[in-house]
Amino acid sequence: MNKNNAHFPPPLDADKARSLEAAALIKYLQSRLDGLTFEEADERLAYYGLNTIQEKRTHPLIKFLSYFWGPIAWMIEIAAILSAIVRDIDDLIIILVLLVFNAVVGFWQEYQAGNAIEQLKRNLALKARVRRKGEWIEIEASRLVPGDIVRLRLGDVVPADIALVNGDYLSIDQSALTGESLPVDKRVGDLVYSSSVAKQGEMTGIVTTTGSHTYFGATARLVSTAKTVSHFQKAVLTIGDYLIYISLALVAVLLLVGFERHLPLLKLIQFALILTVASIPVALPAVLSVTMAVGAMTLAKLKAIVSRLESIEEMAGMDILCSDKTGTLTQNRLTLGEPAVFDAADAQSMILTAALASEPDNPDAIDLAIVQGVDDKGLLKRYRQARFIPFDPVKKRSEAHIQDHQGKTFRVSKGAPQVILDLCDLDDTMRARADRAVTEFAMKGYRTLGVARSDQAGGWKFLGLLPLFDPPRDDAADTLEKAMQHGVDIKMVTGDNIAIARQIAGELGLGRNILLADQIMKGKDREDITHEVAKSAERADGFAQVFPEHKYWLVKDLQANNRKYSANPYPTKSSG
Repeated sequence: MNKNNAHFPPPLDADKARSLEAAALIKYLQSRLDGLTFEEADERLAYYGLNTIQEKRTHPLIKFLSYFWGPIAWMIEIAAILSAIVRDIDDLIIILVLLVFNAVVGFWQEYQAGNAIEQLKRNLALKARVRRKGEWIEIEASRLVPGDIVRLRLGDVVPADIALVNGDYLSIDQSALTGESLPVDKRVGDLVYSSSVAKQGEMTGIVTTTGSHTYFGATARLVSTAKTVSHFQKAVLTIGDYLIYISLALVAVLLLVGFERHLPLLKLIQFALILTVASIPVALPAVLSVTMAVGAMTLAKLKAIVSRLESIEEMAGMDILCSDKTGTLTQNRLTLGEPAVFDAADAQSMILTAALASEPDNPDAIDLAIVQGVDDKGLLKRYRQARFIPFDPVKKRSEAHIQDHQGKTFRVSKGAPQVILDLCDLDDTMRARADRAVTEFAMKGYRTLGVARSDQAGGWKFLGLLPLFDPPRDDAADTLEKAMQHGVDIKMVTGDNIAIARQIAGELGLGRNILLADQIMKGKDREDITHEVAKSAERADGFAQVFPEHKYWLVKDLQANNRKYSANPYPTKSSG
């Protein structure tokens, strides 16, 4: 951040952005509803910097030279110098070839991985609709600045942290950040985070923070500080240190004996060379690099990008795997559960009614799940939507006026169960039965929709309840079982509520001992990771209502406990 323009407001944190009304927020950010001017935007861009997460880059030459640095590399280089002194050209060539070969293999693997990651970033480059000097224009998201007025609508990836200031509502998919499998409704005054996705609605907002100051950027900053030495690197360093000490001791003995016997210096250097080369496995780094490079090529065929060769060995040596739920263990696709039928002829007729009350042109995830639940899609063609009233967070239901193939008209509606129950004006017995069904679905972590249809008299009939959930992937349970057979303890991590987490974990055989993330992050000073906190994290089968920052500290907790398995190296989980 450039400090030359100190009159600009500092980046807003999420709590302060939520506490301010729209007008106060615009005033604080020194902006206007008709947007900044181009000159103002350029000044702010120079002050705040690009709306990107800055990475510390190492020059390729420096990176390549780093492969010639380290205990074993030093000993090999000393052996090469000694070979040159005694003019043993054959040994010199062999040593240098092995040294350079090891560096080239490691550097080339990381270079290719870096190129692949950069290509992914280029493909994911975002655009943003921003208001500048009263006109809406499209710019690169990287050029957004705090105070910019931005429009968000269906399909947009949120380009920065944005406070919503105008519009009816916006449905946001935050699964990439929080793991919540269902979209979250946002209204004026709410904050939407960078990298979430707009699934429904359209609203205008003001950019509060950009780049590394966003909620996503703060998490990325945490991860970037997590610099650890891999077990592979530790092992090589230990071997290198041990060999150096042995080699130095032997050379010292050799020199002492040689000086005592008055041997020529050149002869002593030759002996020292022989000892050094014999003491150090010159080919060790090259053999290890080639072995892991072969592994990286195999993983590449499986569409995995290996950014560091050491990560292969590190992954092979893990004993706890913290896995996301949404899209990893589950399909990240809503599916209908078994409906609770009330006044419908059968489950399929109720699903058909719900499908008729869905958006035909731009269906959201819920509408798609319902339409896919209709066994005979041809039935939908026998009806025509004369009018459609979309769902909104105030009424909490959608409604459609339908005309069938015989010309008869009727109305259909779906929405929040309590709203549909009020719409149908049920008696106490039916309402109590419906409330029990909603509670049972909620205990399983399902989202429930009520479905209604008008009768001939124009009144509403309550047809029943539709449960929606994100089902496990077909191969998830088998994959987890194989991982556990290899001694890996699996812990599910999700931003969803604890009921959904327990239901999915139970179905996958992970166990139902699910903790809330806040139960692990107890201390105010989270740098002080206690043994008891780490132990409670280790005993858990999973964690619910997790935010990205929680994931970082959760892994730190588990690593701090320096976990070791008991007599049974193959953990098993109960689904009970």
